[in-house]
Amino acid sequence: MTLTTALALVGALLLLALALHGWWSTRRLRPRKAAEAPPAAAERVEPALGAADVPLPLEAVALRTPLRRVAKLDALIDAIVPLALEAPISGELAISHLPPTRRAGSKPFYIEGLDTETGAWEAFAPGRRYGELQAGVQLASRSGALNEIEYSEFVQKVEAFAEAVGASADAPDMLEVVARSRELDALSSPLDAQLTVTLRSNAVAWSVGYVQQAAARLGFVTGPVPGRMVLPAAEEGAPPVLVLAVDPQAALADEPQAAAVRECVLTLDVPQTPESAEPFPAFHRAATTLADDLDATAIDDQGQPITLHAYAMIGQELQKLYRQLEALDLAAGSAAARRLFT
Repeated sequence: MTLTTALALVGALLLLALALHGWWSTRRLRPRKAAEAPPAAAERVEPALGAADVPLPLEAVALRTPLRRVAKLDALIDAIVPLALEAPISGELAISHLPPTRRAGSKPFYIEGLDTETGAWEAFAPGRRYGELQAGVQLASRSGALNEIEYSEFVQKVEAFAEAVGASADAPDMLEVVARSRELDALSSPLDAQLTVTLRSNAVAWSVGYVQQAAARLGFVTGPVPGRMVLPAAEEGAPPVLVLAVDPQAALADEPQAAAVRECVLTLDVPQTPESAEPFPAFHRAATTLADDLDATAIDDQGQPITLHAYAMIGQELQKLYRQLEALDLAAGSAAARRLFT
């Protein structure tokens, strides 16, 4: 081999090495993408948090329990107005005169009838007859306490409905109702807990599909809002146990697989799920597993890493919160708590 040939060979090898290095560097900087057909993986074994800390797997979604009936008006969280009738009315008549929107300002209100056959209070339905009626407006929500303007709007709508169906309304005094609403808001607001943890990439950015694939292995499914995945509750129609969110703009990109995200947020809305479902162990497991699978660090609102000790402290504080909610007859996951903390 001549010197010229040897030098040419060395040069070619050097160019090839440089090309491979450039390709590898570019590949590492690209967002991690979801596999087209992820292979079946062995079941993960996580640090024990109790036997009930396993989230609902995807195949169990179809086996969720039926939706319980919507809770009726509750004197604890509603200002109730009795609507007296001289004679029963049909569901069709009541439905035809319902207000077009059942909100007074930011507060929802409801109108119910007492079924003459079943003796149960329920939302109006065709083919049924109702001997008594009642309306109620929610006293407080996450938007604050019911105010005078909202209560006046509610009373006006209820009186118009009552006149149309031949009923007489007996609305409570405004000052008393507003005082109750402020008291309820003052008692409940300190107990409104939403736990969040941010999972921030340690190195390479992710594609939206990559995050979704990792979450799906824990039982998360795509939610109705772009960029959100939810861990369904066992009860059909109930609020999700957990929510995992990424940047919605990345989720709506023309090529989501190429849209890079560097963090996602896991949320547990405490009052929405019963303590018996053990949502906090599911939250802990999801946070630690996703941090491992995504090569991410779990951080709090102050940007500090969340340690095992921190999780333990949060769990202890949650136990106190659950007991306080129960003392107010607002147990987490109850119909009243779900309505109040929205």
